[in-house]
Amino acid sequence: MPGSLTHLHDGGPWAGTVPVAGVALLAAVYLLLARRAGYSVRRPRDRWRVAAFLTGCALLALALLPPIASSAHHDFRGHMLQHLLIGMYAPLALVLGAPITTLLRALPARRARRLTAVLRSRALEPLTHPITALCLTAGGLAVLYMTPLYDAATGRPIAHWLLDVHFLLSGCLFAWIIAGPDPAPHRPSVPYRLVVLGVAIAAHAVIAQLMYGGFLVDVHAPIAQVRGGAEIMYYGGDVAELLLAAALVATWRPVRRAAPARPRPQPAAGGS
Repeated sequence: MPGSLTHLHDGGPWAGTVPVAGVALLAAVYLLLARRAGYSVRRPRDRWRVAAFLTGCALLALALLPPIASSAHHDFRGHMLQHLLIGMYAPLALVLGAPITTLLRALPARRARRLTAVLRSRALEPLTHPITALCLTAGGLAVLYMTPLYDAATGRPIAHWLLDVHFLLSGCLFAWIIAGPDPAPHRPSVPYRLVVLGVAIAAHAVIAQLMYGGFLVDVHAPIAQVRGGAEIMYYGGDVAELLLAAALVATWRPVRRAAPARPRPQPAAGGS
């Protein structure tokens, strides 16, 4: 993810304060919704969801503050670390907090039914398909690093904002479709999602290897920084995707087929 939300050259001290304040507001809204939804610290599932969402907010704040944010501005390795936090680790933690379920439980019944109807609408079916999420995440990386987009965006603050937001939202979409605890009416089977996740892992690995070797990438940075960023992407991305796979497998409940009924022995016909 090119740069940081804090890369506003003329933003002064507000450059880091504004986005982090937004993250704090996001955490506060979630806690308010969790309270209205009746979450209790006595229930392990509620504790886990709140902890997961707050962890995601903390990871976002970590990516938007020094030293990561400042190093991302002038070092490609810092940029790649920031990308992993904003585009992969934070989205997974946020999604595991089940924000949609929390919102549905906090809303009045009528509004909750309306939101559920929107989520189940056919208009959202293409957007919530795993292939779409895969194209937005892995495809977005290919476009970013294999075209002049990265270098063009490094000098435009608004482009930094848009790309950061894109990777955050696309990362949340991918994590939700693959392994999110929130309802997803058009979500395909677990084996299908495992295949899509495998393709994503392979795509990230290929892009990282091409970057390390200097093939097909268009990133103007010192070779040592590009190779270091490729290593961070390769190994750090693997860890994030393995965590996503673990979350998916943890929610898998295979359908057990009922054993065929055994034929009852027929009583022998008595002769007369």
